[in-house]
Amino acid sequence: MLNTRQIFSISILSAALLSANVIAQNAVIVNGKSIPKAQLDKLVQRSGQPDNPQVRDQAREMLVTRELVLQEADKRGVIQKEVVREQLEQARMGVLVAAVFEDYVEKEGVAEADLKAAYESVKAQYTGKEYHVEHILVEKESDAKAITAQLKAGASFEDIAKAKSLDPGSAKNGGDLGWVSDKALVPEFSKAMVQLKNGQVTEKPVKSQFGWHIIKTVDTRDVKAPSMEELKDQLKQMIMSDKNWQKAKFSEMMQKLRSKAKIQ
Repeated sequence: MLNTRQIFSISILSAALLSANVIAQNAVIVNGKSIPKAQLDKLVQRSGQPDNPQVRDQAREMLVTRELVLQEADKRGVIQKEVVREQLEQARMGVLVAAVFEDYVEKEGVAEADLKAAYESVKAQYTGKEYHVEHILVEKESDAKAITAQLKAGASFEDIAKAKSLDPGSAKNGGDLGWVSDKALVPEFSKAMVQLKNGQVTEKPVKSQFGWHIIKTVDTRDVKAPSMEELKDQLKQMIMSDKNWQKAKFSEMMQKLRSKAKIQ
């Protein structure tokens, strides 16, 4: 049989284990009120920050602040005040209205007509030409003139670009910048580029803030707008963020609700 000392020791151990289990399940206890660890986990997750001790401490402090305010509000009886109740109800209705509207938009989606109208407005921005261009960038004008002379004598543009161009992004590709818009480049470069015919190289080096360029236009093409399907997600975001669209959509939702309701 167990003696009194053994029974006492087991009781203390059981109490300690129970206390440790309670602490493990709670994030914090404020004036005897337990705040579950699950609530802390959810707050950390919603913060969008990495889960680490610092973030958890900040979240725990936020929970403590909330609980202290709630307890004090209850102690002072402010929740019983009519004006406070009205404000709480207004806040609750605001959350519910926003949630109902968000769910309505998510399920109803954006009308095809709205998508087409938005696409036409965006498509109009895709105008002008694109240029497939190569260049060789050097520091000194004398070096640029020497390279120009070599090219006129039949040297390979791509080989010289790989060997001498100071542009690390394009040098390894023989000076190839790919397809670019004239608006995406510095003005001096663009002005010279758009005057070249396909396959033509600048007669004289072009000076810019980066150094001296020898430019070759490989090909040109009209700017082509992406298809509506390719832009669909961006179009939806653009439409749904428009205040006038939101107002019209909310009015549409309320009309549908009224048409189904029995109002006496």
